[in-house]
Amino acid sequence: MTMDKRELDLPVTEISPRLIGVAIVVVVLMYGAFSSFYTVSAESVGIVQRFGHYHYVVDPGLHFKIPFGVDSVVEVPIKRQLKEEFGFGTPGATFAGQIASPREWKLETTIVTGDLNTALVEWVIQFRIESAFDFLFKVRDPGAALRDISESVMREVVGDRTVDEVLTIGRQDIETSAQVKMQEVTNLYEMGLRIDQVQLKNVNPPNPVQASFDEVNEAQQERERMINVARGEYNKAVPRAKGTASQKIQSSEGYAIQRVNEAEGDLSKFNALLEEYIKAPAVTKRRLYLETMAEVLPKVTNKVVLDDKAASILPLLQLNKIKGDLK
Repeated sequence: MTMDKRELDLPVTEISPRLIGVAIVVVVLMYGAFSSFYTVSAESVGIVQRFGHYHYVVDPGLHFKIPFGVDSVVEVPIKRQLKEEFGFGTPGATFAGQIASPREWKLETTIVTGDLNTALVEWVIQFRIESAFDFLFKVRDPGAALRDISESVMREVVGDRTVDEVLTIGRQDIETSAQVKMQEVTNLYEMGLRIDQVQLKNVNPPNPVQASFDEVNEAQQERERMINVARGEYNKAVPRAKGTASQKIQSSEGYAIQRVNEAEGDLSKFNALLEEYIKAPAVTKRRLYLETMAEVLPKVTNKVVLDDKAASILPLLQLNKIKGDLK
């Protein structure tokens, strides 16, 4: 049994050029409709470029732009604090140039100090974008430029100080000076940035001399501790000595005043007695005798009263009894 060739041909649906054109137009319109709207986040502003040239700045929210590549929008996070790290890197970067390649960390941190020693300095700069236009259009690569500026300034500031200052007491001064100098350079280049903070992280001597520097630091800390202890003892001993001296001085002054007053009183008493003696010598003499005896006799335990005719008093004294009483 044979079949005709015409019976084997299947029907074919022809697609007209008009239908193809309509489909293309629909796709283009849908793409244009969806690409005409864009949203700028709350912490950013949008820089609209028309045919690659700056056109205007838009605030956060939903906006319209000309599609098909006529308008393009770049978001710039002007309300977010950004940072760049030198010598190390933390996860969760908030800025494209936040960290360098780990192979460059050692080169970044190795800095020569003013006394021709070497220190390993790790630091962080925190900054904000103040002018989106300057940030995008005044410098070709602002992130890389800021890293170069920061590294140059830090080498200059550290190079003006000794290694001991860098490792110990000079950290805050280095941070302040570096921040001021970085801000001056970024203003000169019109980068549209504000440097909020420069913070030193780990500052160490090179590994071969790390142990020696640790010993020096421990000795300096021990020295400071002993000085503080000595000052504490000084602060306790000196006030105590001053108090004792003041007390003795006041006691001596009081004793001197007392003796002077007593002497003046005795003088007044003697002068008064002298006046009475001049007026009546016999009476005054007898009164003085009686007053003296009245003061002395009560203190005498054994009393022997004799008249003028007594030749000897030895039989009357009873020496053994007197001796026992005296004991």
